[in-house]
Amino acid sequence: MITKEDLTQAILDMGNRLEKSNNELNISHNKLAESQAKTDEQMKKTDEQMKQTDEQMKKTDARLDRVAKLVGNISNNQGDIAEEFFWNTISSSPILNGIKYDSSHKNAHKRIGDTEDEYDILMVNGKDIAIIEVKYKAHTKDIKRLINEKYTNFKKLYLEYKNYHHHLALASFNINDDVKKMAKENNVLLLQRKGDLIETI
Repeated sequence: MITKEDLTQAILDMGNRLEKSNNELNISHNKLAESQAKTDEQMKKTDEQMKQTDEQMKKTDARLDRVAKLVGNISNNQGDIAEEFFWNTISSSPILNGIKYDSSHKNAHKRIGDTEDEYDILMVNGKDIAIIEVKYKAHTKDIKRLINEKYTNFKKLYLEYKNYHHHLALASFNINDDVKKMAKENNVLLLQRKGDLIETI
């Protein structure tokens, strides 16, 4: 039989266990709060580092943009120099590969319907027309583009010259052997700077 004293002791023991459990819970809660505070602090540091990284990347992107513009300007300037040289030389002495031309046209631009193109130099006489593309440094892709794109568009845009003899030419300060070989295979005239003159290859 349970006595009053036993029941009182059991209640006291349960109270002690609950108090101990509550203390342990408080300790765990405090540890969790400390851990959360450390995590929050670490996240703040990480966020700050990411902000600094973002700022650095923005600065790097800005520098790369400036370099790209500079390189683009240098490339454009080289192209302009090449065009100006060949235009001045050709227009002052309009003889190309033994053929004399009556007129020269610079940056000839034309559009008909969906077809549009621009040609660096066109030279014309009563029966011949020379289509000249100018590059500072020539590549085989320039010859392919001249034949497959520029010349194809020319035949659509300039129907008035359909009965003329068409002469394709690539003018450049720098022409490698691959370009020379492809030009010869496709009957494309190469014009190269030689001092203040133009050398026909």
